[in-house]
Amino acid sequence: MWFRRIGIALLVSLAVPLSSLCPGETPSPGSPQPATKATTAAPAATLRVAAVQMRSSRKLEENLDTTKKYLASCARKGIRVAVFPECSVTGYFDNSYMKSFTTEQLAEAEHQLAEACRVNKIYAIVGMPHRDGDKLYNSAIVLNPEGKVVERYHKIQLAESWPDWGDHLSVFKVDGVPCSIIICHDERYPELVRLPVLAGARLVFYISHESGIKQEAKINPYRAQIQARAVENSVYIVQANAPANADTTGSHGQSRIIAPDGNLVQEATLFGEEVLTATLDLSKATGGLARRSISRGPLGNWWQEGIKRVRILD
Repeated sequence: MWFRRIGIALLVSLAVPLSSLCPGETPSPGSPQPATKATTAAPAATLRVAAVQMRSSRKLEENLDTTKKYLASCARKGIRVAVFPECSVTGYFDNSYMKSFTTEQLAEAEHQLAEACRVNKIYAIVGMPHRDGDKLYNSAIVLNPEGKVVERYHKIQLAESWPDWGDHLSVFKVDGVPCSIIICHDERYPELVRLPVLAGARLVFYISHESGIKQEAKINPYRAQIQARAVENSVYIVQANAPANADTTGSHGQSRIIAPDGNLVQEATLFGEEVLTATLDLSKATGGLARRSISRGPLGNWWQEGIKRVRILD
């Protein structure tokens, strides 16, 4: 596995001095293998995305079958990247359940989804646990249309006790578009979005299984927080959240696609299993407000140091 630091193309767009960046370093174990070598091809001007508000069960194979059907359906509709909720592959349940999956089960599930991406020629971002040695992570797996793992992001800020916390932020590419990702409770920590945006990201994926509708006081803040992450950084955000169940268990739906000005492009219902789709005009995602953190005020050097801690994946 290799990753490199900020490339020349990103430096030009960010106007960050070359001297403020460090060269590549040896990656930590468990980091994803880049799917392809770096190219100079221009990023896509538009990107067709889907936020899949999927209800998961306690049956792994059932969830895999459902995910594959969504991927095939999205591909037929011209979707380039389909985004699924936090732990959608296994379902998001109690601690003992989440810890019950073996390395072999999770690897086989990932293999099946990779093959579905290859067959349907589509990117997918799926939520599932991931085992790495004696570590168990709450992860987002990014798969490309060749069926390769582009990124394996581990949730950093945990609201549950079963996983280990992740140790990295990243920028990866979808059709040449620099992207990043956060998981659920991560949204409450603005730096987890700002730093990848300063490192070049213009589209952020947010997968979640937020609190249920009985915790009504959290619902409006959830929306406000993720809208703020979009507008304060001038980037698109595509959120896939799990819906509420009929008995009010589960999450609370309201998956979203959010524009760089913070306005909602689309928002799903509370209980429905829905697929939100949109064609994103990437020219509107400038990262402009984030970049002012470097060019104005007393914290420019401080933010540049933070950029060095973001992995840039080819």
